[in-house]
Amino acid sequence: MPFVILNRYNKYTEVLMLLAKLNPYLETFDSMKAFVAGATGETGRRIVAELVKREIPVKALVRDIETAQQILPPTVELVAGDVLKPDSLATAIRDCTVVLCATGAKPSFDPTGPYQVDYQGTKNLVDVAKAQGIEHFVLVTSLCVSQFFHPLNLFWLILVWKKQAEEYLQKSGLTYTIVRPGGLKNDDNNNNVVMQSADTLFEGSIPRTKVAQVCVEALFLDNSRNKIVEIVANSEAPPKPFEQLFASVLN
Repeated sequence: MPFVILNRYNKYTEVLMLLAKLNPYLETFDSMKAFVAGATGETGRRIVAELVKREIPVKALVRDIETAQQILPPTVELVAGDVLKPDSLATAIRDCTVVLCATGAKPSFDPTGPYQVDYQGTKNLVDVAKAQGIEHFVLVTSLCVSQFFHPLNLFWLILVWKKQAEEYLQKSGLTYTIVRPGGLKNDDNNNNVVMQSADTLFEGSIPRTKVAQVCVEALFLDNSRNKIVEIVANSEAPPKPFEQLFASVLN
């Protein structure tokens, strides 16, 4: 009988220790509400889906409510607004704790598009996030933003403006994670994520679903904070947990 009691006591103690380790994550999970900009875009909608999968309350910034209702899960709170209209952002973001930004200019003949959306829009969102006391800001940009002569800059200097947006966020004082994915693929695959420090990856692709997973995981891992991470997916890369991937990236 004493052995049985002792055995049960040890198991009970192990459970309490496990709960103690999990407690910070559970508290973060319980109090978190995510604001997603660019929510109906191809990457943004996958970020929303990943958040919903994790049972994190989501508020999605959209331009057209009816269109968004056809794209996003019914549990998502939709709010009409525009990153180019700061007044609409201040009201929309009010009860959220974290921000994920997946906005991006669409190809067009408007030479101001990337400046307006990728820089000015992000800058507006950063300013409002700081004023509202947002706890973590995750920004999706692109590989090669530091390469001025990259072919993508033929699209009205889009990489230049993404880089400017990154720097503005870094200087804002907000806790941030900047995610630079390679070429974006709509279809998922079984390739493993490769994550490296800023300006060390220059080619490769990655499914948008995996980009979404990286963005959401960043919200829960301390070693993702105040880092730029570059990501691609590779069939020859060994599988690694996200905590190890983020830990491998230096500030």
